[in-house]
Amino acid sequence: MSARTFNVPCRIAVEQSEYHFHAHVELADEIAIEPGDRVRVHGAPIAVAFGETAVFERMATVTRANALQRAWTRLVAYFDFKELYEVSFNPGRVR
Repeated sequence: MSARTFNVPCRIAVEQSEYHFHAHVELADEIAIEPGDRVRVHGAPIAVAFGETAVFERMATVTRANALQRAWTRLVAYFDFKELYEVSFNPGRVR
């Protein structure tokens, strides 16, 4: 592995319920992830049944972006903000 790539333990918290549907990854030692960095979590796919919450311990590979990749990611993100939309599901028609 290069200085730009390293392995680190991580914790994955997954919840699937009527109130929450999420998967959060926390890297050990509170490693900060910057724009353009990549994180790949290793292991089998995770499946959690409806109404359940689970926590998994895995390894992750972090690949740091170089200065050009970091600048490109910031630039693209600035112009691509229109892709972020809030979506809600209403039980009836919107009037």
